[in-house]
This record gives sequence, C-alpha cells and structure tokens, in this order.
Amino acid sequence: MGYAIVGLFAFVVGGLLVFVLTERKRNDYNKRAADVAVDGARVKQERSEVVALRNANERELQEERDRLAQLAADLEGRTIAYSELEAENSNLKSIQIALAQNVRKNHLDIQKQDEVVANQAQRSKELGKRYLNENVKWIGKGIDANNYASSKQKLVTVIERCRSIGFEVSAEEESVLLDDLKSEFEKAVRSALEREEQARLKAQIREEQQREKEIQRELDRIQREKEAIEGALAVALAQARDEHDAEVASLRARLAEAEESQRAVSQAQLTKAGYVYVISNIGSFGEGVYKIGMTRRRTPLDRVRELGDASVPFPFDVHMMISANNAPQLEHTLHKAFQKMQVNRVNPRKEFFRVDLHEIADVVREHHGDIEYEADAEALQYRQSISMSDDDQEYIESVYDEFDDEVAENLSSDIREE
Repeated sequence: MGYAIVGLFAFVVGGLLVFVLTERKRNDYNKRAADVAVDGARVKQERSEVVALRNANERELQEERDRLAQLAADLEGRTIAYSELEAENSNLKSIQIALAQNVRKNHLDIQKQDEVVANQAQRSKELGKRYLNENVKWIGKGIDANNYASSKQKLVTVIERCRSIGFEVSAEEESVLLDDLKSEFEKAVRSALEREEQARLKAQIREEQQREKEIQRELDRIQREKEAIEGALAVALAQARDEHDAEVASLRARLAEAEESQRAVSQAQLTKAGYVYVISNIGSFGEGVYKIGMTRRRTPLDRVRELGDASVPFPFDVHMMISANNAPQLEHTLHKAFQKMQVNRVNPRKEFFRVDLHEIADVVREHHGDIEYEADAEALQYRQSISMSDDDQEYIESVYDEFDDEVAENLSSDIREE
C-alpha cells in the first residue's frame, strides 16, 4: 500500500511535471506562432511594396522605351539621302548666285538713286536759295516806316517755308537777314522822317510866302483903289468946285459898300466848294464809328492825315471823298440824317456817328448822286500793333527816337540855308 501511494504520488508528480512542461511548450509554440504571423504579415507587406515598385519601374522602363522609339522614329524621319542633299546644295548655290547678282544690281541702283537724290538735293538747295533771296529782296523793297512788324513776319514765314522743304537756314543766317531788314527799316524811317519834315517845312514856307503875297496883293489893290478914288474925287471936286460934297460922300460910301458886297459874294462862292469825307479809325473808336466832315483844301487827304497825326493813336482810313460844289450843304444834310446816331449827343460839333456805312452811301446818292466808296477799313497800323511783339515795339521806338531829332535839325538848317 505504501508503494501504491508512492506510485500514485509519483504518478501525480509526473503528471504535474508533464503538464507544466507541456504548458510551457504550448506557450512557446503560441508565442512562436504569433511571431511567425507578424513576420508573415511584414513579409506580405514588403512583398506588396516590392511588387508596386517593380510595376512602377516597369512603367518607367516602358515609357523610356516608348520615348526612345519616338526619338528613333523622329531621327529616321530627319534622315536625308545624300542625293537629296546634293540637289539641295546645287539649288542653294544657284540661289546664292542669283542673290549676289541682285545685291550687286541693288547696290548699283542705290548708287544711282543716291546720285539722283544728291542732284535733287542740290537742285532743291539752289531753288531754296533762289526762293529765299527773291523773297528777301521783295520784302526789302516793300518795307517802309510803318510795316516793320509785318515785313519781319513775312521774312520769318519765308525762312520757315525754306526749312520745311529741306533748305536749311541756320540761326546765324536768320539773324543776319533780320539785321539786314532792320537796316532797311532804319533807312525807310530816316527817309520818311526826312520827307515829312521837309514837306512840313516847305509847306510852312509856302504858306508864309503865299500869305505875304496875298497880303501884298491886297495892299496893292487897296492902294490902287485908293489912288483911283482919290483921283476921281479930286477931278469931281475940281469940276464941281465943292458944290456937291455931300453927293460925292454918298457916292463914295455906296462904292465902298458895293465893293465890299462884291468881295463878300465872291468869298461866299469860293467857300462853298470843297470835299465831304467819311473816315473811320477802328483802333481809336472801334467798328461802325465814322467821322463825317468837310474840308476846302485843294488836297483833302492832307486834312485826313492832319486829323490822324497827334489827336488819335492811329491814322484814319478813308471810305468816301466826295467833291461837291456846295460841300457845307452836303455835310449839313448828312449830319441831320444821322443826328440820332451821334456818338457825342451833348456836343453836336463832334462829327462822329455810329451808323452803317451803306446808309451813309444811300443818303449821299439821294442828295449828291452816285458814288464809289471803300467799305472795308484797312486799319493797317492798328492790326500790326495787335500782333506786334514787345521787342519789335521797343526796336521801332528806338529807331524813331534816334532819327527824329537828327532829321529835323539837319533839314531845318538845310532849308534855312536855301
């Protein structure tokens, strides 16, 4: 029995040992199986990645093969046969020869055109120079004491035209031409001042001489009449022996009265003849204002020039100059016709009227007869003054200041010596 218990115990202990060993082995197996499963999953993942990488490489290789195949096809398409190259080279040589010939021809044509252009340029230069010289000469001949600004503008315009057609006028040449124009203007001013001063002095001398002659003739006539009357009275008194003194005195008074009446009638007849003028001055009074006046001077324009000398800044323009046997009556008729249009209504002696020129002509035709008149006012100095520069104005004033006193003094001394 003891052996049985020992055997049983040994069996149990052995079973326990076997169980423990078996359990350990099973745990090791399970652990190893888990490790194998993990390794298998990792290997499967790595296999998938390798497959994907292999597929990508295969696609890249296929694409590269396709690209190389396309390059090979392109290269094959670009390959030219030697015969074709030889033919093309021959054509290129022919074309090159033709081009060389054309270049030579074009070069010759260009040389010829250059010669033509040079000839045309020389011709244009000659024509431009001729045009400039002729215009400078023409402007120089036409310059006077009153048109420096307009003459200068004409010269500048001519120079600009020359430049516009390719004929170059340098700044130095332009300056010389303008200086020459100034010299011509100064000569014209000097001549004009000399003529005006000479005419004024001679007219003054003539008037004084005429006045002296008229006075002397009147004195001679009075003396002759006095001597004739004294002689007749002496004869009459001698014959009448002082019996008819009263009658002689009466006759003497009647004779003197008749002579005075005759002189008055003659003077009245002489003073009626004259000129009625219609003039304007746009620069002084504006558009549409006319002066209607009368003069008995033999040269009526002298009166117009006299009105425009010092009293107004610009000379008058003449629209009508009417010769009439009874000038005072015609003037009075015109003044009455336009009385309501007088500029100065306070003083009727002022003969300026704001009226249409055609209306004045209609009244003249009605009371005097048909007449020709100038409708447009030139107003040359006024229009030049508007466009004149300050530099030109200063220059003109300096020229007049330089010559005015000198000319007056020289001419006065010359005429006194004559």
